[in-house]
Amino acid sequence: MSGTPPPAGGFVRRIGLFQATAINMSQMCGIGPFVTIPLMVAAFGGPQAVIGFVAGALLALADGLVWAELGAAMPGSGGSYVYLRQAFQYRTGRLMPFLFVWTAMLFIPLIMSTGVVGFVQYLGYLAPDMSRTTGDLVGLGMVALVVVLLWRGIEHIARITAVMWGVMITSVLLVIVAAATDFSAGRAFTYPAHAFALSTSHFWVGFAAGLTIGIYDYLGYNTTAYMGAEIKDPGRTLPRSIIYSILGIMAIYLLLQIGTLGVIDWQRMSDPGDIASTSVASAVMEETWGKGAADTVTVLILITAFASVFTGLLGGSRVPYDAARERVFFRPYAKLHPRHRFPMLGLATMGVITAIGFLIGRHTDLATLIQLLTTVMVIVQALAQIVALSVLRGRQPGLRRPYRMWLYPVPSLLALAGWLTIYGYADKNSPGRHPIEWSLAWVALGLVAFVVWARLEKVWPFGPKEVTEEYLTAPATETEPAGT
Repeated sequence: MSGTPPPAGGFVRRIGLFQATAINMSQMCGIGPFVTIPLMVAAFGGPQAVIGFVAGALLALADGLVWAELGAAMPGSGGSYVYLRQAFQYRTGRLMPFLFVWTAMLFIPLIMSTGVVGFVQYLGYLAPDMSRTTGDLVGLGMVALVVVLLWRGIEHIARITAVMWGVMITSVLLVIVAAATDFSAGRAFTYPAHAFALSTSHFWVGFAAGLTIGIYDYLGYNTTAYMGAEIKDPGRTLPRSIIYSILGIMAIYLLLQIGTLGVIDWQRMSDPGDIASTSVASAVMEETWGKGAADTVTVLILITAFASVFTGLLGGSRVPYDAARERVFFRPYAKLHPRHRFPMLGLATMGVITAIGFLIGRHTDLATLIQLLTTVMVIVQALAQIVALSVLRGRQPGLRRPYRMWLYPVPSLLALAGWLTIYGYADKNSPGRHPIEWSLAWVALGLVAFVVWARLEKVWPFGPKEVTEEYLTAPATETEPAGT
């Protein structure tokens, strides 16, 4: 931890490697794979859908290395906000970090809302007669409970997260083991004609849709980067927690996807009237070990979904804090709880947006919702952060980097290609929804908001840029270690 600034604003470094990895994995493997396996199969039109999870893992790993270098070098609260602020302050002042917070305050809680939608969806397996109104009330109650549990000190949250991580691992492993007991290789590896016709546009449209779903399932590998000011020895812990969580979840997802396809015919997953299209894990358990086992695992999946929303709001609520403290967002967001030292307004705001997003998602196709969320995130976070890595290497060569990206710039270029593929095919995968247009409109609205805010605060372009290199503590000639 030497060479890094002390925790900002009273945060305490209490989260170690195991807890950090557990936080990432709990967020990554929430309800996601249990509700997106049928979506992935529908996107590819067959069991070759496993390609989507592999592609998503490669994109997550390439992008994760970007997060690893930036997070280790600048372990502050707020994640991307910190990195974009440091990289782009030289030319555009506070514009980029402002736009990031502007979009993050929307896409982070809306991603959490998909977890709540999945929670209610699986609850429907246990309560098939549940009305839509009852489901809405259950989802809203879940959001309220998450906020209440997070309204406490980080030391209690770390213990809760470790328990939830154990439940998550148990639920996934039970489904994998159950699938292995009745696995049919013929069912899992028999592909429809032209399944791998790379020369057709149909394959690439399906691939882009599958890549979007795949990276959605891996989102969360960066959760602890948002909590950099609360991580022990961040120069080593942050990169390792990101890499370990991606590799661990990749293995779990592949076993889960292949095992599920070996038990349930892929055509059933594409049938909206079949239980396998909404509760595929429960269908696997019922097919292999019976209804009692299916009910039990469904309960564990519900806990897993709860854990993902819990950890997502835990990390996401830290995003506006550092921005507000540095006068790049509304100032009330800089206030911490006087006793437990967590950002109160950030947590409350994201809880409300999660609840609203849940209600919207209940009446929206989940695949389209994922497409919209991912598209909004790509412009201001994913692409900008890749550029920020290169900018900082040029602008701040003396920045202490406990971890340096392996094979730079290859992972950056792979991540760039992956995100551009997702963005470029967004409209084709959501006909009539126009996610690209919506994302551009949201960014344009953010630019207007920035101009108004900058005028009030008298900062660039209505004042000085105020360049601050707070993490640049090492001499420019210092030799930096490579790897972890």
